[in-house]
Amino acid sequence: MAEVNNWMIDPDDAVMLLIDHQSGLFQLVKDIELPVLRSNVIALAKVARLAKVPTFTTASVPDGPNGPLIPEIHEHNPEAVYIPRTGQVNAWDNPPWVEAIEKTGRKTLLIAGTLTSVCMAFPAISAVVAGYKVFCIIDASGNHSQMATDLTLARIAQAGAIPIDTFAVLGELMSTWNRPDAMDFAAVMVDLLPHYGALMESYDKAQSVQRNGHETRLDQFEAAAREEVLHAR
Repeated sequence: MAEVNNWMIDPDDAVMLLIDHQSGLFQLVKDIELPVLRSNVIALAKVARLAKVPTFTTASVPDGPNGPLIPEIHEHNPEAVYIPRTGQVNAWDNPPWVEAIEKTGRKTLLIAGTLTSVCMAFPAISAVVAGYKVFCIIDASGNHSQMATDLTLARIAQAGAIPIDTFAVLGELMSTWNRPDAMDFAAVMVDLLPHYGALMESYDKAQSVQRNGHETRLDQFEAAAREEVLHAR
């Protein structure tokens, strides 16, 4: 029997929880640039679908000033299930939310939420108390100040949750390059980290040279140069 690693994500035991990523709440975020935050959340939605990880979303009074859930989450992960709540600040206080998670039979929760110190932290701590292994995805959870985020990181770690970033979640859910959909995961990586696209382009070029030879055909240029020297004599 394989040894259980409590510090890593088991994709077959994981549930993705994307909480309160709403257009109004995004306006309060000061600890991460909004385009980066939005990109990270979208990447989580994409990779959860690729890895076949059950995904649940929820929003805090979306008809009020907090605004609607950003649409890209369900556009890129149409299997994600939206669970409304009736005013609870802590999503874990909403019985249908907890029941949906319990029905999956999985015990590892990947949680991101805006704001970090409330919408992510409250359900994360509650889930730890309920016996779940919890990973808090910090760079997909914006907050109103860096100080608030630093305090929240200390709080969730003391409670027993594990802080993690979006790229690490992607890598752990992918698990191996030896899979038929590896390039689909790679496409999410490139969206998340454009510099990684440059690395992949370099690799593709090296493979092209291996298959087809050098694009510049230096051997032909060198031969032509030698011919010119001979004719000059």
